[in-house]
Amino acid sequence: MSAHRPRFHGLCLKTSILDAIAGLRASTQAGIAGNADEIAARIVAMSGVIKLHLAVEDSVLYPALARGGARLARMSQAYQNEMRGIVADYMEFAGRWNLASRLAAAPEQFRADANRVLRTVYERIRREDAEFYPAIEAGSHMSA
Repeated sequence: MSAHRPRFHGLCLKTSILDAIAGLRASTQAGIAGNADEIAARIVAMSGVIKLHLAVEDSVLYPALARGGARLARMSQAYQNEMRGIVADYMEFAGRWNLASRLAAAPEQFRADANRVLRTVYERIRREDAEFYPAIEAGSHMSA
């Protein structure tokens, strides 16, 4: 198993997700009502990146790890299960806030939802970088 190719794709997608979070934050701080169209467009675009990231993990990374050692297989399954919940929460958020009219009508509710949901996504990405990918790399070196 080579963890490097999925890691490269995952790294590019995670960078895109982190950039999208930063862009949403900047647009929100500049004013939700005044930037509602831009914020809605950013949410829609970020949804596509998150779906692509999940598809890559589900089709490449997790199946490869399931065929690896027991420790990585268990860790992979736990991360995959957790990610499903995070993505479901994000998609509910995106479905609620993907229209400028909804953003303009309830800016503080959007801000609270965005802080909660995007913090979860951000923390997950950071935990993958700190725990998950180093474990994959250590496992791939041991089996090489």
